[in-house]
Amino acid sequence: MEKIIKGVLNFRKNVYPENKDLFGSLADGQNPDVLFITCSDSRIDPNMLTGSDPGDLFICRNAGNIIPPHSNETGGMTASIEYAVALLGVRHIIICGHTDCGAIKGALDLNALNGLPHVKEWLGHCRSAMEIVRERHSIPYDQCIDAEHMTEAIEENVLQQVQHIRTHPAVAAKLATGKLHIHGWIYNIKKGGIRCCQHNDNSFGKFDEVYADIIKDL
Repeated sequence: MEKIIKGVLNFRKNVYPENKDLFGSLADGQNPDVLFITCSDSRIDPNMLTGSDPGDLFICRNAGNIIPPHSNETGGMTASIEYAVALLGVRHIIICGHTDCGAIKGALDLNALNGLPHVKEWLGHCRSAMEIVRERHSIPYDQCIDAEHMTEAIEENVLQQVQHIRTHPAVAAKLATGKLHIHGWIYNIKKGGIRCCQHNDNSFGKFDEVYADIIKDL
């Protein structure tokens, strides 16, 4: 806690005064352009990664950057997505997975999570991604998925969560009218790089190639 308290004191003394106008403009409302969904992993900092300021990103975090498919059962992710898309009017959704993801490690062998029933149930939303990896490599159902397939499983999970979010009514409506774009990202913690895909892709490409049209105008 000492580091946290020291940080708050520094924020009050230095950071807030230097950005007083920004915080003043945010005091009565927000207008983010991006819904950023990522893992709860402490190594991921969306604002640092994207060079964004307070107010730029509407951030949702959970273990495994998971988006349950839409249902009539209300949950935190469902409500947050609906709020960001229907009310705030975000124009982009980024679903950001990352290397060395503990949630995906758990999803590779759900039977090892019997002592964590809520975690096990939550990671059931990764099942389609895990089944794709299992099918692709002919892994028997009574065996866990080996760690050598970790990178592939992380990528498939993001691809599947991109499909899940398209089932949410507010998202489907905005996609149909071209008012919303979905992006899948994989952040490499060690190298600092990002591989990405668009919502109709089934594989990941280099960041600079996927966003070449935007980068050339910067």
